[in-house]
Amino acid sequence: MSGVWCEAGWIRGRGVLEGVRLEVDASGIVTRMKTGTKPEPADVRLSGVAFPAAANAHSHAFHRVLRGRTHDMGVGSFWSWREQMYKAAGALTPEVYEQLATAVFAEMVVAGFTSVAEFHYVHHRPDGTPYGPESGGEHAMELALARAAVNARIRLTLLDTCYLAGGIGQPLAPEQARFGDADAQAWLTRLQSLRETVARKFGPDQVTVGAALHSVRGVPAEALPDIAEQLPADLPLHIHLSEQPAENQACLQATGMTPTALLHRHGLLTDRLSAVHATHLTEADIALLGRAHATIVMCPTTEADLADGIGPAAKLRDAGARIALGTDQHAVVDPWLEMRALEHGERLRSGQRGWFRPEDLHQSATDSGALSLGRKSAGFRPGSYADLMAVDPASVRTVGSRPDQLALTATAQDVTAVVVSGRLAARHGIHATLGDPARLLAAAIERVDDAGARAVGRHGEPSVSAADGVSA
Repeated sequence: MSGVWCEAGWIRGRGVLEGVRLEVDASGIVTRMKTGTKPEPADVRLSGVAFPAAANAHSHAFHRVLRGRTHDMGVGSFWSWREQMYKAAGALTPEVYEQLATAVFAEMVVAGFTSVAEFHYVHHRPDGTPYGPESGGEHAMELALARAAVNARIRLTLLDTCYLAGGIGQPLAPEQARFGDADAQAWLTRLQSLRETVARKFGPDQVTVGAALHSVRGVPAEALPDIAEQLPADLPLHIHLSEQPAENQACLQATGMTPTALLHRHGLLTDRLSAVHATHLTEADIALLGRAHATIVMCPTTEADLADGIGPAAKLRDAGARIALGTDQHAVVDPWLEMRALEHGERLRSGQRGWFRPEDLHQSATDSGALSLGRKSAGFRPGSYADLMAVDPASVRTVGSRPDQLALTATAQDVTAVVVSGRLAARHGIHATLGDPARLLAAAIERVDDAGARAVGRHGEPSVSAADGVSA
């Protein structure tokens, strides 16, 4: 049994209380909480105000290499950005991706995220062939992400993604070949093999496997019935949903239904579904998602960066859906800014304030996110993971704030410490075991850039090496 003592702690329904002490068992679970206490000698001590740590409900780790590189001439769209994303994906090998993901996950931890849903579709070699024994086996990419998460001390829900088409009625493009499987049955078979492999190698509090459908663009409608029938009922299921108007238009033209209605028709719209973005919805879509009590994963800073639009978060909540938060392409890695942007989006849309109370914002960042990941919540309650983030209430950004309103003023720069399973994981932006994430990211991004340069031959054609899946 170990202990964590907080100078002050935000307790849901009770506000900010002083002298909060947690007793934590060997598996990192809170067994007892006391308030108005003093620390014991061996306790981890957190100054400032401690909050439940955040759950990042949508991540593409390799997108981090695009930060600050996609704004040339101030023009472009989601679709032009996507072409740059494909180039970054083409540079990845298991070894390169493990290094990059370790750095990205470390950046998340020091910001206050202690769990993440990695929406993963870079499965195979760039030419679409599986990795072999010499490169770590069929699940080489997936296991690289799992090792990265363990090294960074973040809880990983690895969402193995079904990606079968390059668009509605279109085959995968060459740059998408490594994302795909032969058909839905091949994906389901590989998914089961991955679940068994991960269960042998990692504890469930470290790494679990969930499922994702890339989108209705990436998974043909005729594949949905088999997936709905055969996908194990205990798996979280995520999908990019109505991120772009063009996606909705193509789906309507091909099926006569919106993407939401198509999922509903095939029995995939349930309370285990996490719909990512859900930006461009009809009123009927909102009602269907609400009645299903689906989780909607908003990624406000990414949606702003890509000019996707502002999703109807408050309408979805009022209809019965849960709202969780993710960092998606990692233009920003900061749970506090995601929380704030959720409320600000509604203010910009409506011209009114006060759509999400601070308590609602923390609910989205913690409990709703954990549910989306298929995990226990983080926080102070017995039975929760002893995962906390402590915030300085007297920084230049937060000074003068009411402690229970820090969600409207704090940023990741104000996170003074992060605790995972009752153990210190980061302090003042430095990871407890990996050091400075900026140093890790610099080395990893340089390596991705070098791999990308090697992946393009003298005439601009990729030359794939059988040994590692990149150009020689």
